[in-house]
Amino acid sequence: MQFEGTRRSGQAPNLTPLIDIVFLLLIFFMLTAHFVRDESIAIQLPQAETAVSREDEAAVVVMLDTDGRIHLAGNIIEVQKLEAALRQALQGRSKKWVTLRGDRASDLGNAVAILDAARKAGAETVDVVTEKP
Repeated sequence: MQFEGTRRSGQAPNLTPLIDIVFLLLIFFMLTAHFVRDESIAIQLPQAETAVSREDEAAVVVMLDTDGRIHLAGNIIEVQKLEAALRQALQGRSKKWVTLRGDRASDLGNAVAILDAARKAGAETVDVVTEKP
């Protein structure tokens, strides 16, 4: 009587189904995840009938709250130091864009001071963010 021993094959286990499942899970999570950009301060944007939707990551964002405080890169900055801070933030960028996100109840004088400081700092474009009613 002759017994066959267990055969050892030189084949590796088939990983194709496992790889397929991993890719399907990756696609599922990429499609179901939503990415929200949280604001550091609560701002009620002014409304405009002609508002255009545009998200631009290349722009330097300046925020103006209801108390007249100016926020740049998460820090509160005085209006006298804003021009120098904007010049430093715009340095080395190919697109020198500044975006102003101001509360509708904020003072117009502060908004004009921000626009003026941005122009003096060398900004090519200054956008004011609004929302459609």
